Formats: sequence, structure tokens, C-alpha cells
Amino acid sequence: MNKLSWTDFEKIDMRVGTIINIEDFPELRNPAYKLTIDFGEKIGVKKSSAQITVLYKKEDLMNKQVIAVINFPKKQIANFMSECLVLGTVKDKEVTVIQPNLLVENGLRIL
Repeated sequence: MNKLSWTDFEKIDMRVGTIINIEDFPELRNPAYKLTIDFGEKIGVKKSSAQITVLYKKEDLMNKQVIAVINFPKKQIANFMSECLVLGTVKDKEVTVIQPNLLVENGLRIL
């Protein structure tokens, strides 16, 4: 495993956001959702594709807070432009979304 310096870690911009819209993403081989996430007034709204359908139904995620990396370059996924990466733990095809355990302000930075 490669070791990161503190300077490397500080380059990763992880923020808290609230999922405000969820759509199925049937164009992909592996089931996924299209997420619209509100990161607050300063950062705004970003979109992400997430393969989190094994453990979550859309109604389980609506209005829930998640943690995402927001400073990756945009990535074209089929006909969708993903603007951030929602973080989660992975075991086989089961992804557990990382969420704050208390409601916090959207846009707060994770350190």
C-alpha cells in the first residue's frame, strides 16, 4: 500500500451533502443510481453515479446525507456526467454508503 503525505491527503476535498434526487440508471451493466447531491450554498449541487442498489432502495437514500469527494475531474458514465464520488465501504457487490451519524451542515469538509 502506498503511503500518503499529509499534503497529499489535504488535496482530497471530501464534503457532506444531502441527496435531493435519485433516479435509476438502467443504461449500465451493473445496477446503479443517478444521484443529485446538495453540497450547500458555497459548492452547490453535483451529480454522481453510484452502484449502491444492493443494500439501498431509492426511498432509503432520499434526503440522507453522504460524504463525497468533490474535486475529481468530471467523468462520463454512459450518457451521464458524474461530478463527484460518493464514498462507501465495499464487500463484493455490497456498498455501504459512508454517512455522518448526526445531521450537519451541507458542504462541511471531512478531515
